[in-house]
Amino acid sequence: MRILIVTDAWRPQVNGVVRTLTETANELSRFGHEVDMITPLQFRTLPCPTYPDIRLSLFPYRRVAARMRDFAPEAIHIATEGPLGLAARRYCLRHGLSFTSAYHTRFPEYIHARMRLPLSISYAWMRRFHNASSAVMAPTPSIVEALQARGFDNVVLWSRGVDTRLFSPGPRERLDESLAPRFIYIGRVAVEKNIEAFLKLDLPGSKWVIGDGPLLPRLLKQYPDVHFAGVFPQEELARFYRAGDVFVFPSLTDTFGLVLLEAMACGTPVAAFPVPGPLDVVGNGGVLDTDLRRACLRALELDRAQVRRVAEHFSWTEAARQFERQLCPNSLPSAALQETL
Repeated sequence: MRILIVTDAWRPQVNGVVRTLTETANELSRFGHEVDMITPLQFRTLPCPTYPDIRLSLFPYRRVAARMRDFAPEAIHIATEGPLGLAARRYCLRHGLSFTSAYHTRFPEYIHARMRLPLSISYAWMRRFHNASSAVMAPTPSIVEALQARGFDNVVLWSRGVDTRLFSPGPRERLDESLAPRFIYIGRVAVEKNIEAFLKLDLPGSKWVIGDGPLLPRLLKQYPDVHFAGVFPQEELARFYRAGDVFVFPSLTDTFGLVLLEAMACGTPVAAFPVPGPLDVVGNGGVLDTDLRRACLRALELDRAQVRRVAEHFSWTEAARQFERQLCPNSLPSAALQETL
């Protein structure tokens, strides 16, 4: 099929949405599909308020419409609810085209954490956006159930994977002279990640944070004993995962958490809260507890070989097959579709 994916989240952002779409597009191409992407790189953008790393496309509708008309996709997937996603949705509804969408990010909770906007308002908007699609793809059974409970229609499961060759057990570097055990966090340094729930813990050894984000300048001053290592390419992250004795995931709002799989694929056990995301992913690869400190200490006792085996159940190939099955092809073949539009 000719598959079009529209996303407001794209490089140079480093996050789970970009990783998921990159891996999915690669797998779909390997299956023999022709995949095209509409991303912010093709538009004039401005920085998102409170989060300048995210770029918002300016007045994109006419160019999005032209791209969609020229490519004449047989299947359309709208990955995000930003300006590009809104433009693609408008075009599909105007021309009677079916499309699928995805719920990657719990934006209502993120917005509430930053601006205190009531969840009921933002969920009403999200529900209106997604209920126009043929299927809303959600990453875990817990998120599927949560969306259904909030009135979302046609919610289906689209899981995630991990590159078990890149993220694998191996030599465990000391990183520096910091004390063991080493508790590691990898991800955005932002309020929605609840990172201070980790940094405030009274733990033995040392704490490491790998990543960047709007909270970093303040946290550097507030937690001088924490090792803030900065940002590294995906190819270099495995050595940090391996070096950790425990991977700490304090987030309460992630829909999945690819970093959970990456850590476990390296053999590093996870400590997290028992919330959607970890509940669906971690299994015997970590410890979930409402007391995060207790989870961290208990995770030290887990067998790293067993932790690795949990991650081996997740595959990008299978995740892409799941995505492929959920697509809703438009009834007209591509040539006829292009002529009609």
